[in-house]
Amino acid sequence: MTDRIPPQDRTTTGRASAASRAAEDSTGAARPGGVSRGSERPGGVSRRALLGTAGATGLVLGAAGGGVGYALAPEGSKAPTEALTRLGSRRAMFHVKHQPGITTPLQAKGHLLAFDLLAGKGRREAANLLRRWSETAERLMAGEAVAADGHDTGIALDAGPASLTVTFGFGHSFFSRTGLEKQRPEALAPLPQFSSDHLDAKRGEGDLWVQIGADDALVAFHALRALQKDARGTARVRWQMNGFNRSPGATASPRTARNLMGQLDGTGNPRESDKDFAQRVFVGPGDGPRWMANGSYVVMRRIRMLLDDWEGLGLAEQEKVIGRRKSTGAPLTGGGERTEPELDATDKDGDLVIPLNAHARITRPDQNGGAAMLRRPFSYHDGIDADGVPDAGLLFLCWQADPLRGFVPVQRKLDRGDALSEYIRHEASGLYAVPGGAAKGEYVGQGLLEG
Repeated sequence: MTDRIPPQDRTTTGRASAASRAAEDSTGAARPGGVSRGSERPGGVSRRALLGTAGATGLVLGAAGGGVGYALAPEGSKAPTEALTRLGSRRAMFHVKHQPGITTPLQAKGHLLAFDLLAGKGRREAANLLRRWSETAERLMAGEAVAADGHDTGIALDAGPASLTVTFGFGHSFFSRTGLEKQRPEALAPLPQFSSDHLDAKRGEGDLWVQIGADDALVAFHALRALQKDARGTARVRWQMNGFNRSPGATASPRTARNLMGQLDGTGNPRESDKDFAQRVFVGPGDGPRWMANGSYVVMRRIRMLLDDWEGLGLAEQEKVIGRRKSTGAPLTGGGERTEPELDATDKDGDLVIPLNAHARITRPDQNGGAAMLRRPFSYHDGIDADGVPDAGLLFLCWQADPLRGFVPVQRKLDRGDALSEYIRHEASGLYAVPGGAAKGEYVGQGLLEG
């Protein structure tokens, strides 16, 4: 294990300025594995120099920006000025009030994984791991190389940050493994069993949970390998799932994501402009242990879609199951995607236009005592199973201030009569406490592990 830098020294020690990194990388000094710094990019411009100088000039914009980032070649170099694409230049910040990856726009590629602490590893080792993970995540989200041991895998050479986010959480078992049972939130109680569940315990729960998202597959995989490497000797992977969404720019204008059934997914999400958005999604001061302030709870469900059965339905039948138009997401009673449905509307035969068991009707907050959650899923496809049918569906993720008031009441109602249940199967499940973002010089979960 490498020596750790004291928190107060981390912002200056081990992280040179962008200008000094650019100068260092332009020297051509040998790197581990026989690759010279000067050979990483044509003309002697390394990925770190590229991104370091771009960040220094302020032209790589944050996640809310979206401008093109430009990199300046080191002084005296004959290399032409290079520009990252809009997709590559987007950067999400690590040190924020709420961890990145919750309200961040959906990314094109995602990895979800859970770790279990190794036998004999406890609170101290967990704290060191979260410190390493936080340092690694901060560097990678800035588009920098991993430098914990002086060597980077090179998987993401030449790429920008590509909206990379890394999010960390704690499972129910983490608190007993670390002797912190008294700090376990009441909201982290195990989820109840549902009649439609076909859960594989080996692909759920876990001591530690990690979500990785990026708009480039290699950038996401680079982060995955770096975090797995950081965990060696402390924790082992319990399960891993890989997902995807539509790539940014694939549509003429930003749209609600579509799932593998072809349906818009997330139309009913609370929006950040809502007055009660923070109250619904994030834990407020005094609403649980102090270390959870500004955090959230995420429910993960691996939901297999029985696509052969679903695709055997006609369009009108599919729309009645959901209660919305497949093309626009508008309710069957008319309007646009954001139009409020007329739940009492009937057709010429006196039947409800939106059936009583339609998915969109059952999941509405006003049909569930105001229960709301922020859906932020990824689709997945793991090939064809032994029966010759697609192993594909949704890595369902929903964020809320309290799962007992968010996910649980809605899922109980869906369990009792959702028309969509005939075409899906819940195969894995997990619930995790995701603390607030780390302040500069701190690591995620520090308030729990050092409080």
